[in-house]
Amino acid sequence: MDEETSRRDTVGGLWSTVDRRTVLKSALGVAAGPVVLSLSCASSDALSRKERPVRFGMVTDCHYADVDPAGTRFYRESLGKLGECVARMNAEDVDFLIELGDFKDQGRPPVEQDTLAYLEEVEAVFRRFDGPTYHVLGNHDVDSISKPQFLARVTNTGVDCTRCYYSLDIKGLHCVVLDANYRSDGADYDRGNYDWTDANISADELDWLRRDLAAARGPAVVFVHQLLDGTGAVYVKNAVEVRDVLECSGKVVAVFQGHHHAGDYNEINGIHYYTLIATVEGQGAENNSYAIVEVCPNLDAIVTGCRRAACRTLTQARLTEQRV
Repeated sequence: MDEETSRRDTVGGLWSTVDRRTVLKSALGVAAGPVVLSLSCASSDALSRKERPVRFGMVTDCHYADVDPAGTRFYRESLGKLGECVARMNAEDVDFLIELGDFKDQGRPPVEQDTLAYLEEVEAVFRRFDGPTYHVLGNHDVDSISKPQFLARVTNTGVDCTRCYYSLDIKGLHCVVLDANYRSDGADYDRGNYDWTDANISADELDWLRRDLAAARGPAVVFVHQLLDGTGAVYVKNAVEVRDVLECSGKVVAVFQGHHHAGDYNEINGIHYYTLIATVEGQGAENNSYAIVEVCPNLDAIVTGCRRAACRTLTQARLTEQRV
């Protein structure tokens, strides 16, 4: 990064390293200062839910359907696995719970009413969480039904039920949910009318994302189903353009993704990309996967993986050194 670029303000592009850290940490209620590696945040026993750092739960790729297993996917078991996740999130008293797409699946052959029934069953388990719940659209969520049909049967707390991408603020953290289920021609994925390798963030959504991040007052995390940190079948085709928007905002701490069932991790230009392992993969509770994320006042994000999910500290100290 050259000197002129590092000094641009939020209107023109990137914040300087110092300005970004000062403003974003201030939004989480702490004074600016040296960013250090944090192995853990303040104990939840010592602080009330309102006072402690933002903590949320996430799960992905349940692919629930009342159908026989196929390969490594055990569709029926996802209800029990999700139930375990919800119980843990209630016990941990997290601030919200989000699923990262492919919430349900379909029969072989698909029957629309059965698909809707699978969605209602898995949503009933998800809604056992005693707090706000949110959904990211995945390609399998519109394999036999439309986006409006899906959205009408799930709860995105406090969000317009017609919105497939949206944002919200929780305790100073700006949370952005993206929808990459658009074909290259800009049309919605709809009732299986798509190629799952042709995932895109539409032009309208990209314009919305720029405006949304520009208006955000605090640090941001992004949730999306298809991946943004590479190229290939499981990645968003215009991922480079999307990443440019995220990077230029100077506000995005991390992106949390699903879709790639094996999970993954990457870091590109100071933004962490954490891909959560799929719930549907493998038989038995030991093959479950979900995680708790805690965003600390110093902007580190601590991912506590449960069962097969990977634990990771997404530290901002290293990123700040790279950006200077």
